[in-house]
Amino acid sequence: MADVPEVLFVCTHNAGRSQMAAALLAQQAAGRVRVTSAGSQPASELNPAVVQAMAEIGLDISAEFPKPLTAGKVRAADIVITMGCGDACPVYPGQLYLDWDLPDPAGLTIEQIRPIRDEIAARVHALVDDLPGPGPT
Repeated sequence: MADVPEVLFVCTHNAGRSQMAAALLAQQAAGRVRVTSAGSQPASELNPAVVQAMAEIGLDISAEFPKPLTAGKVRAADIVITMGCGDACPVYPGQLYLDWDLPDPAGLTIEQIRPIRDEIAARVHALVDDLPGPGPT
């Protein structure tokens, strides 16, 4: 693993779960990791209810956009966390793969998205605790 590990979050549309996870990890890890996200079938825009749910906790992801999953992104990552992208994510030796089974927020209301956001936040917090180097402050 590199001095600063790279974490890639992958979901189908890169419009909800992976975007929330990337923003939460970037905030919580405070420079201890490089964070990227991608989708196996990227949407045209972020889920507006996801943007709203993140704004409620002080994270503005409105400037983000869905990005396509590429083999290069997977190869560059030290940790690949999938969130329902099926078999679309290529597997390469040397990377740690985790699968977070979380509901897709597509078509859900803000009230239904909040628990997904909070579950992602809890998982990200545990991930940060497991990263090498100094822990969260």
